[in-house]
Amino acid sequence: MRNLVIGGVLVGLVVLAALLSFVWTPFDPVKVDAAHRLLGFGGENLFGTDKFGRDLLSQIMVGARTTLYVGVVAVGIAAVIGTPLGILAGMSPRWLGEFVMRVNDLVLAFPALLLAIMFGAVFGADTLTAMVAIGIATIPSFARIARSGTLQVMSTEFVLAARAGGRSRFSIAVRHVLPNISGLLIVQASVSFAIAVLAEAALSFLGFGTRPPTPSWGRMLQESQELLTVHPRLALVPGIAIAVAVLGFNLLGDGLRDRLDPRLAAKV
Repeated sequence: MRNLVIGGVLVGLVVLAALLSFVWTPFDPVKVDAAHRLLGFGGENLFGTDKFGRDLLSQIMVGARTTLYVGVVAVGIAAVIGTPLGILAGMSPRWLGEFVMRVNDLVLAFPALLLAIMFGAVFGADTLTAMVAIGIATIPSFARIARSGTLQVMSTEFVLAARAGGRSRFSIAVRHVLPNISGLLIVQASVSFAIAVLAEAALSFLGFGTRPPTPSWGRMLQESQELLTVHPRLALVPGIAIAVAVLGFNLLGDGLRDRLDPRLAAKV
């Protein structure tokens, strides 16, 4: 329960910052102001300014919007494709299920960052490319979770009764399998969201993610490198933002697992 509350609060802060950035930011996050460059904490610029005079707090708020956008789309792609594949593998004859999972393993062999860099080199580095690459790299996780849950559900008595009653495989998948594995998928989505946040930051840091001037936490880290020893706060601010988001989604996933798994919920 504690993990669920702490994770929910941290995720809520990130979501609140992203939503608030649509209607208000302390300053224009992309406005260059050479007269106010490298200001420290406090004053009008609460988190200070970067080497171009841009307000760090405003960039963090808009960067949260970009991070959540990439995470939602990437996890959505993975869930929409990976879940049906996993259910198909779990309900199909053994040979077909094994074939689906071996193809799934081939995709799993490609690290998300490597796949994203390859996509960026071929299709151009931008937010859409990062979202698609991260989504494709996360498909195997959803497929494996969905297949594991499907195999468990298919062995239950109520599914055997539905099959004996003449229900089609599609009907069983929709009415019995999917509702019973939804808890597993929700937990996986939360954990995958944290991975997507890290992946987007890493891609932006390497120059294969969100293009400037759109604020991105990863690119804020990249731009702070040359001034790291003189102004460490330039890396500290986006670094803490990334850590809060990743920790929040991981704790949220851990808390959801405890709540949605009856065996663990009974011990809480």
